[in-house]
Amino acid sequence: MEYTILKISIADRIATVTISRPAVLNALNTLFFKEMDHFLHDLQARDDVRVLVITGEGKAFVAGADIAEMSGMTPEEAFEFSRFGQNVFASLEKLRIPVIAAVNGYALGGGCELAMACDFRIASKLAKFGQPEMNLGLTPGYAGTQRLSRISGIGNALYLILTADTITSDDALRIGLVQKLCEPETLMEEVMKLASKLASNGSGALPAIKKLIRDGISLPFEEASILEARAFSTSFGEAATKEGMKAFMEKRKPNW
Repeated sequence: MEYTILKISIADRIATVTISRPAVLNALNTLFFKEMDHFLHDLQARDDVRVLVITGEGKAFVAGADIAEMSGMTPEEAFEFSRFGQNVFASLEKLRIPVIAAVNGYALGGGCELAMACDFRIASKLAKFGQPEMNLGLTPGYAGTQRLSRISGIGNALYLILTADTITSDDALRIGLVQKLCEPETLMEEVMKLASKLASNGSGALPAIKKLIRDGISLPFEEASILEARAFSTSFGEAATKEGMKAFMEKRKPNW
């Protein structure tokens, strides 16, 4: 597939995707979801990529869904548009590898929902977050009601969605929506440092941990704990685990 919205680069086991529709603040449309769906499908089959970074071109990460496209939809078409976006974001969330959102500017509506589908959100101090769909008489459409309540709590989710307020990066950090803030000019440098650190781990523990946390959050505590015990014990049969423990005892870095 030829990508017209996504700019993709892969180097040092890190894939970087830049959403490039700066004239409309990188608004999400059907073509974006088609391109992202295709890219994620291809990425699943690759073993040379260990981390995915997603950012936006220009002054926005993503300022929302494309209202110009949405305005003429029937209820049936809107349902399909919503479900397509939800499925693509679910595929992003379920990737074996860590996904980092480098939030360089506005992350509103669909942009906030995209960021929440990533594993980490590292933001510029100038970034803004919000779910302003109420201003259009809409609900969020890409599982924003569900992810925001799980990430930041029910009270914060209700407040942000019902008021349609836009919050600063400091407030996003305070409610756990963001993990780290950076100066705008150092954002990508800091994100790539984190990506490089994650990519350097060649053991199977990293994808196993991501899967445990993602799967376990929807299970009863005891059931999720058993999954963890199984993953823990399974790792003892892995060569990478044996090398990791041997390296620790020998006071050196693992040779993964």
